[in-house]
Amino acid sequence: MKPRLLISLLCLSHLLIFPQDRHSINGTITNADTGEFLIGANVYLTTTREGTTSNNYGFYSLTVSGQDSVGIQFSYLGYESQIKKVVLRGNIRLNVELQPRTQEIDEVVVSAEAPDENIRSVQMGVLDIPPAKIKELPVILGEPDVLKVIQLLPGVQPGNEGTTAYHVRGGNADQNLILLDEAIVYNPNHLVGLVSTFNSRAINNVSLIKGGFPSQYGGRLSSVLEISMKEGNTKKFSGEGGLGLVSSQLTLEGPIKRNESSFIISGRRTYFDYLIKPFIGKSVKTNYVFYDLNGKVNYKLGENDRIYFSGFLGQDDAFYSQDGIEYNLLINNKTATLRWNHIFGPKLFSNSSLIYSSFDQDITALQDNAFSSVLSGIEDLSAKYDLEYHPNQKHNVKMGVQYFHHTFRSNGDSQVFANTMRPQEIPRDSIPLKRFNELNFFVNDEIKLSESFHINLGVRVPGFFDGTANYFRVEPRAAFRHRIDESTSVKGAYTRMHQFIHQIPSAAAAIPTDIWIPSSERTKPQTSQQYALGLFRNFDDHAYEGSMEFYYKTMEDQILFREGNQFIRSLDVDDLLVYGKGWSYGAEWFLKKNKGRLTGWASYTLAWTWQQFPDLNFGEKFPFRHDRRHNLSVAGNYEFNKKWSFSGTFVLSSGSAYTVPVARTNVVNGGTIFEGNNYIYEQRNNARLNPFHRLNLAATYRKPRTLFGKKYDSEWVFSLYNIYSRQNPYFIFFDINPISQKPRARQVSLLPILPSISYNFKF
Repeated sequence: MKPRLLISLLCLSHLLIFPQDRHSINGTITNADTGEFLIGANVYLTTTREGTTSNNYGFYSLTVSGQDSVGIQFSYLGYESQIKKVVLRGNIRLNVELQPRTQEIDEVVVSAEAPDENIRSVQMGVLDIPPAKIKELPVILGEPDVLKVIQLLPGVQPGNEGTTAYHVRGGNADQNLILLDEAIVYNPNHLVGLVSTFNSRAINNVSLIKGGFPSQYGGRLSSVLEISMKEGNTKKFSGEGGLGLVSSQLTLEGPIKRNESSFIISGRRTYFDYLIKPFIGKSVKTNYVFYDLNGKVNYKLGENDRIYFSGFLGQDDAFYSQDGIEYNLLINNKTATLRWNHIFGPKLFSNSSLIYSSFDQDITALQDNAFSSVLSGIEDLSAKYDLEYHPNQKHNVKMGVQYFHHTFRSNGDSQVFANTMRPQEIPRDSIPLKRFNELNFFVNDEIKLSESFHINLGVRVPGFFDGTANYFRVEPRAAFRHRIDESTSVKGAYTRMHQFIHQIPSAAAAIPTDIWIPSSERTKPQTSQQYALGLFRNFDDHAYEGSMEFYYKTMEDQILFREGNQFIRSLDVDDLLVYGKGWSYGAEWFLKKNKGRLTGWASYTLAWTWQQFPDLNFGEKFPFRHDRRHNLSVAGNYEFNKKWSFSGTFVLSSGSAYTVPVARTNVVNGGTIFEGNNYIYEQRNNARLNPFHRLNLAATYRKPRTLFGKKYDSEWVFSLYNIYSRQNPYFIFFDINPISQKPRARQVSLLPILPSISYNFKF
């Protein structure tokens, strides 16, 4: 359907349904200091308390019945509220700038949400993370990290110790959709997972959705992590940066044309390669470099139009050589987004986007006379068109279409060669390609049936086609909210999701790689259904917010390798895979303190996740690799005075599952690499690692300073990671005790106590 025809139908339906003595008040809400749009700001009629919130681009729309005048309150936590009196003489454009509040120590607020947004909103399973919270919590080696904060939230289980990997409600890591300004980021990691690719100083807003997905989101089964970059200061030039033990970073932003256009550029580069050189032997040759670069410009074309262009570049380049062992790793991420926001009228808003995303990895390993190499990558071109229609306060309609053109490439090689020869690397132009297209339609309507009962109904229709395997699916979405009183509500949601791409692990010469493959005639799209029910309650005038959510999720057409390690040579791996199902259920508790000197949250998750494959484990169910029964996280920040603040995080979880052999046999000139022994396995994931727990602490000292007559803010951050040096399990391997000649399991732990210091500045 053409956009103009669709718009005409929407407007006609509005004329037929709603009387014409109504007027619309619409506009944008921005930060008075920087000109950046405020996402989720609250807009209320002072008489009826009816209202709405601004969307991801700061736009809002209210419909008011025919009166002489109305009062409208604009509010956003951390900002001074404003009340405007509007005389109604027709539709009105009202743009509002909110001034950041100068916060007193005894009234520190860490959330950017409305104080009762968690009670009023229909959406459940959503957690917004203020960028300030990312910066203040203790981190590894002085690197603030959004993905480390994600791991502290209910329903989220971390991967291996110290890494940024996370699993949501029993899902695999590949079932998390990560968006940076609408572009997919396939590899969000640096330092082999120790640090994420997201520079916290370039981030404007972070939101994690783990259930009750609105229909505009799809393509993954378990979660959506939506990250919006800053837009740039349209008022004045400013900057901030930091020096840590691993990397340095600098962010600059300012107006191109005051109040009309702006830019922001943010870069980070490691000097880890220089730091480790004094601590390694002369026989070791190594180098490790990572960098990331974020940039964004926006331009106001007129009162109703704004254009944005944002981009991201990230790279890891590593080399290691010692005693006949040589590893090379090269990973690249690139994204680019061109967006056009247009306001058609007082009730209709549109966003059009052209998006590019690519991911490449080139990993080689040389050990004695054995060589292996894996090259893989993804390139996406996408076009997206969304409409948002606000007929009145009782409806908020969203609809849209998105098209993807995916290109996948992968090749691998493993060979043994004579000592006098050097293996030939795989020519890049010989890598086989697979192309397929994806088309998605969605419509979603949030309906307020009464002041206490709201529903959200939607449907998404995704399609996948490559000429040989074509799939079309229907994904109904439904959610409700019943408000019991001013501080309590009950919510429920049902979601059906599909995923057309799969990530499978490969192991080549001890180098782990993750390769994405598309669906095929044999490898069906992954499917999930999730049911969720929750109770949400705030206390002490919304100073505390609490929630309790229960969920049950089923997952069909899951894939794993057949028994034994497999090496991927191409994308045609159907014969190496087995297919099965999974299911997960549990309960999540969350308590958050928003005001006062001490702020933070505590979360606890009780969960079970199972898998069942007819060709594995004799067809019996077994625990998911990252199934952890209990997960407790506590995060807090204490503002001691205007100069000093202290923060900490504590995590405690059950051990994840792994597989232990039940017997061994001696094999002459054979068996595994474990000293000629062949281990016998009967059950998959039949044992548990030791429980995991860790305490991190940090202290921050802030002080305004002057340089060349100019004032700037500075801060020192002192942190201790794993303060009591807990030896948490990273993985388990098996060998033979040389004295008793009995087999034993040995634990490998990576991260002991790690002190760090970093210096940050802002001007």
